[in-house]
Formats: sequence, structure tokens, C-alpha cells
Amino acid sequence: MNTRTRVIALLTVAFAAIFAPAAPGLGQEAESTDRPATVHLNAYIEAFNSGSLDRMKAFFEAHFASSALKETPVAQRLARYQGGKAQLKSFAVEKTVSELPFQTSILARAGNGDDILLRAMVEKTPPHKLVAIFAELVEDPANIDVPEPKADEKEFIAAVRGFLEERTRADEFSGVALIAADSGVLFHEAYGNADREMKIPNRKDTKFNLGSINKNFTRVAIHQLARQGKLSLDDSIGKFLPDYPNAQAAEKVTVRHLLNMTSGIGDFFGSRYDATPKEKIRTLQDYLPLFADRPLEFEPGTNNRYSNGGYVVLGLIIEKVSGVDYYSFVRENIFKPCGMLNTDSFARDADVPNLARGYTLDDEPARARVLNHATLPGRGSSAGGGYSTAEDMLKYVLALKDKKLDLPDAASGLGIAGGAPGINSALEWDPRSGYIVIVLTNFDPPTAGQAARRIVGWLPQ
Repeated sequence: MNTRTRVIALLTVAFAAIFAPAAPGLGQEAESTDRPATVHLNAYIEAFNSGSLDRMKAFFEAHFASSALKETPVAQRLARYQGGKAQLKSFAVEKTVSELPFQTSILARAGNGDDILLRAMVEKTPPHKLVAIFAELVEDPANIDVPEPKADEKEFIAAVRGFLEERTRADEFSGVALIAADSGVLFHEAYGNADREMKIPNRKDTKFNLGSINKNFTRVAIHQLARQGKLSLDDSIGKFLPDYPNAQAAEKVTVRHLLNMTSGIGDFFGSRYDATPKEKIRTLQDYLPLFADRPLEFEPGTNNRYSNGGYVVLGLIIEKVSGVDYYSFVRENIFKPCGMLNTDSFARDADVPNLARGYTLDDEPARARVLNHATLPGRGSSAGGGYSTAEDMLKYVLALKDKKLDLPDAASGLGIAGGAPGINSALEWDPRSGYIVIVLTNFDPPTAGQAARRIVGWLPQ
């Protein structure tokens, strides 16, 4: 997973449904304009820049829809705000990209230099309070395209089909897209090839590498063990892994820090990973030498930074507490109960039927698509690299929706993604509208992310 992809993943998880946003200043009601989302979003930026927890708390309490505050409490929103503030620093408005009756998009330059598209959504009935703010990293601010909602589902499906067919003809999309609503599956189609050399097409049931979406399964597993009383989110690493290579991390970093990416533990990608024969990385323990002995990047709990290493540690804690390997635990406790029979972490050299091979653009002037096989570890981890189908991922969301699985911070939906060379996946679920959008691809980022954002933008309101 490259640096830019890591930022996208963090923004998706932290802002989409959890970090979400503020509202107009106290005493400034959104009904005073026919574009209430614009009022909320401008005031959010002002509150974000203030750095004041008291001010953010007042915004959350006074100007968020009560349903949103019930799903994600103010205390949790404030914790996520602190992480986002530490990473992005500030927002400076560049331009208003789109204004619709219940949705506004603004391009902002973050204090860390990133261009961020902020999108606010409000209730459709008075008093039009905020329900969510989405933040997306923008690679090219000159080419921002914010799609407008379609009039109805027929027009929506026609637009999605045309878009994916056009992108496939241009060799800019290869994968599967699935869209579901409360009424059932509305769209489920496959495009491109699972194996370009053998000209084997992708199918609706093709298995794709999920990248970091696997972290969501790790989160569910940790909460399962916590509910069983086998661990506490405030337990330290050292309680379970007394021989952890960094004694300071073992003492200070908690399970909660690892879950929220506030641990200070870094990434396992880098020079050590590049120098290690990939076929030798087959267990979670094999990942530890790639990062665990390094100093913490910051004092635990004081900052927020994307951490693949932290999620490897969570997987090791799951193994220690449960007495079985991570892969077996999630298979038996998440995948099988949900009927996700085509989801697993397959070894790189395993002969798995109907598995998509990943293709990444090389650095040569021709920019040809080449296999990503050499960049893959021998087996994925609790931080990412497992495989699934669009149908299985739909079963996962429905299990969360029906409370068969419990993930506390998914109460207001999911906005998750994963990406690396030749790997990109995206999943968006909004319980309020009932829509679920799943895009799995075997091309580089932002293939799936761009398609998912376009589809979500076209959803009929």
C-alpha cells in the first residue's frame, strides 16, 4: 500500500461516518438558506481550524441530527477529531465545487499540503441538520468531477452501466461492482479480465484481493473477544505479548490505541519489506521483524497515523487470546457464520480457482500493466491482503446490519477501502438510504475508489 493510498484509507475510515462533522455556529440555523449543507460545511471548517474541543463539542451537540449522535456519540467524534486535526492541521477553502439542496462539496487545502474534497449531507426535512461529512483525498484538483444524483433507479443503473463499460473499454477498469438497496440487489456485473495473459474474464463470483478492508474483520474479531471478557480495549500489548520487541510499546500501547491507529507503531512496508523474500512472509509472526523493534513515532494516544503494523499486532493478540491462528479465527467466527464461503487469506502460491490476478502500471514510458505478484507477501495478514467476492462482502454488510456481527463504530454505516499495486477495493454502506456499494478491482488505486465515489454520487435522493 503506497503512501497516497494510506491517506485515502485513513480519510475514508476516520471521516466518512465516524469523524464527521460539525454544523453552523451556535445560534446560526441552517434554515436561513436554501443550501443548508453549505452553511454547515463552512462553519465546520471554521470549527475544525479553531482546534477547540469545547467548540467542536458544542457543534456536535447543537447541530447534528439526533439519529447521527445516537449512532456515533459526541465523545467518539471528539476523539476522531483530534486524530484528524493532528494529521491535516487545518482547512483553507479553495472553491465550492457543487451545491445541491441537501449536499455541498467544497475543495479545501489541508495544512499538511493535501487537497481534500469535503462533502456535507443534511437531513431532507427541517431543520436540515447534518447527518455526515465525507472527506476524500484529491490527486488532481483541476479535474474534480462531482456527480449529481440521478432522478430514479432506472436512470441511475443506466448511468452506472455506461460508466463502467466506458472505463473498461479504455482499460481503466477491471473488476466487479455490486449495488444493493433495502429492496435487494440492483446491479451486479463483472468487467475486464481476471487473467489478462490467459484472457480469462472476471466473473461476478471472482475473488479479489481486498487490501486493507481486511482490517474491518480484525476489528470485529477484537470486539468479539472483548464481549466474551477475554480482553479489554484498555489492556496493553505486553499483557498478551510479553516478548514484544519494543518494551515501551508493550507497556504503553493499548488495544484501543491499535484499533484507532493512535499507537505510534509504524508500518511494515518499507526497506525491510522490500529486502525480504516475499515467500517467507506467511504468518503474522513473520511480519514482526519488519517493524516491531522500531521506536514509537509518537506518544500513544497523542496523534493519529495509519498503521499496518498496529493491525498485525492486533492479529497476534487475537491468536494469543483465542489459542488459534488468526486466519482460522476469522474464518470460523466471521466468514462461516455469515456464509462468506469464498473469503479467506490465500497463500500466494496456492492454486485457488477463480482468483483475480493483480495488474499494476509499470514505470516505463509505455505504462504497461504488469503482474503484481512480486510485490505480494507469501500470505496476507490481519492488516490486509485477504480475498473475497462482491457477494460475500454484501453478506458481511448485511450481517452487520442485522446485528449478527457487532462493530460499534459501524452503526452509522461503513466507508472502507483498500489499495496497493494491482489491488483496489471500496465499500460504502449508508443505513439511512439503505444503499450498499461494493467495488472490487485488480487494478491500481484509485480505480475502485473513483468508481465507488461516482456511483455514490449518482444515487437517487
